[in-house]
Amino acid sequence: MDFSFVLEELTQGITGFTWGNGVMILVGILLITLAVVKEYEPVLLLPIGFGCIMANLGMSAESGFMKVIYDAGIATDLFPLLIFVGVGAMIDFSPLLAQPRTVLLGAAGQFGIYGALLLALLLGFPMNEAASIGAIGAIDGPTAIFVGSRLAPHLLAPITVAAYSYMSLIPIIQPPIMKLLTTRKERLIRMAYMPKPVSRLTLVVFPIFVTLVVSLVALDAAPLIASLMLGNLLRESLVVDRLSKTAQNEIINIATLFLALAIGATMKADSFLNLQTLMILGLGLIAFILDTVAGVLFGKLMALLTGGKVNPLIGACGISAFPMAARLSAKMAQDEDFENFVLMHAMGANTAGQLGSVIAGGMLLALVSGFL
Repeated sequence: MDFSFVLEELTQGITGFTWGNGVMILVGILLITLAVVKEYEPVLLLPIGFGCIMANLGMSAESGFMKVIYDAGIATDLFPLLIFVGVGAMIDFSPLLAQPRTVLLGAAGQFGIYGALLLALLLGFPMNEAASIGAIGAIDGPTAIFVGSRLAPHLLAPITVAAYSYMSLIPIIQPPIMKLLTTRKERLIRMAYMPKPVSRLTLVVFPIFVTLVVSLVALDAAPLIASLMLGNLLRESLVVDRLSKTAQNEIINIATLFLALAIGATMKADSFLNLQTLMILGLGLIAFILDTVAGVLFGKLMALLTGGKVNPLIGACGISAFPMAARLSAKMAQDEDFENFVLMHAMGANTAGQLGSVIAGGMLLALVSGFL
């Protein structure tokens, strides 16, 4: 028996282990710690962190069963689209339809996408990479993955980690900005919730209408918007309750687990530990900040134009992170005045942001594809 061969086989994991692998394993442990101890988006950060550990122990998305998962669900966009079906089944668009003006806040909350794109171009990133980095500003993992996988698949790991990490850090990042840009008087504004009733017919027609309009205007956004609206139609039709519950639970849970594992499995030391990754993470944070600033400032403008009838805090939830951003805005309003209830207004802006991120991502994909 060739003992040298046996020894080599037994120790190849150790001999191939580098300091970079050790650093990335610590990163994976950090993500798991944030998920378990701080409960920051545990459904996402825990499997991403474990996938990162696996990637640096020889189980990356470049080979083996993780490659099968990656090729089947990420390279084909299947997992992001399945997640959007589940998200759509969870969303109630009634607050948005009852308060159409909140759609403006959803549009303002996408400013960071294009702001980050311009900054990335100034830093020397080519157009396709800059657009993929800008997609982090959607604060919407599936949209960022959808855009990134088509324009810059080699940057998918840092883009996805940034998108999901910042989404989980909403309670930390947004409040200081919201307080800095608003006065206490503005945060105390009460918004009476007396919406017009939304008929069942409207709720059923809405997802079909949105799919038709967005697909005709921004074809590249069609798969995302169609998946989102399919899930919502399952919910609002009231005739396929089993499918709606399956989309909200089994489908989205399984897709999220495998998506997060596959993304984590791309976080190899040799492709992740570099200056470019740090720049992407930094630009992603700037995009998030710009989203929040633009949303709050537009909320202040609406407060001014309506004579103080709009609480600017709801502008911060014009981003896509549903429903965390809406809950945060409502909580901040109640911190100032416990009897101030702006949750339904915030939900309207938040659902508008969900639609806005999909449309903005599709427009970004269409515009950049035209340049390439």
